[in-house]
Amino acid sequence: MDLKKVMYALIAVAVLLAGALAYIWWSKSSLVKELNVEKEELTSQMIALQNDYASLSSDYDMINSQLDSSREEVSQLIERIKKTEATNRSKMRQYEKELGTLRSIMRNYIVQIDSLNTLNKRLTADAAAARREAAESRRQSEELSKTVETLSDQVAVGSVVKARGLKLEAFNSSDKVTDRSSRVVRLIASLSLVENDLAKKGPVRVYIRVKDPDGILLTNSTQRTFSVAGGEPMICTASREVDYEGKEVEMGIYVNEIPSYVKGIYTVEAYTDQTKLGEAELMLR
Repeated sequence: MDLKKVMYALIAVAVLLAGALAYIWWSKSSLVKELNVEKEELTSQMIALQNDYASLSSDYDMINSQLDSSREEVSQLIERIKKTEATNRSKMRQYEKELGTLRSIMRNYIVQIDSLNTLNKRLTADAAAARREAAESRRQSEELSKTVETLSDQVAVGSVVKARGLKLEAFNSSDKVTDRSSRVVRLIASLSLVENDLAKKGPVRVYIRVKDPDGILLTNSTQRTFSVAGGEPMICTASREVDYEGKEVEMGIYVNEIPSYVKGIYTVEAYTDQTKLGEAELMLR
């Protein structure tokens, strides 16, 4: 009799264990199914974003280059999602954050393109008005044609950072401005990056090339190589990076470690990676 009770008890325990295992298996299967559904939804959202990027285009080379880079990021993220198990929840949360970031970036592109298109329409309208005025007055023809060309150029370079007020000054050991070559210990090139809401925000490096009266480039330990808009590499005398947020930025670039200076006219040219900012001269006696 006792043996039967033990057997019944064991059978009951076995049934309970089987039920518990079945419930755990069912719960795990349900969770995995839910996670797979979430992964499929995330993948669908990424593919939709990829299609949105594919349909986005502009008439501006700089924005198109940035769009190509973002499209590549989206494609790589889709591949990573496909290769990651749905149960890797930390990775899936990370991918969701990256999706949100890429969506924000795309919204910024749309704002930029809309702003440039609005500017383009306004400038195109101004150019058309200028052409009509030129047709009405032969005397004003040349001036109005230049206005049209200027407006067209503004559309092409609307996002390029520009500068004003470039000058080159010499300083003595007391940190005072001097024009005597024998007293010069350093040169300072100063300029202002002008306000431009269309320009890309962030770090901008400005390079200067200073040449002596014989046209020889001054160099020291701070020299580096750069190129303008993918052109031929050039060596700079000195450079400095500033944080540009679309507002005017005043800056100075020091030229040190030059053994000596001679009498004559020194020239300075300033550049960014996008364009030449200007040039100036300094006379030393």
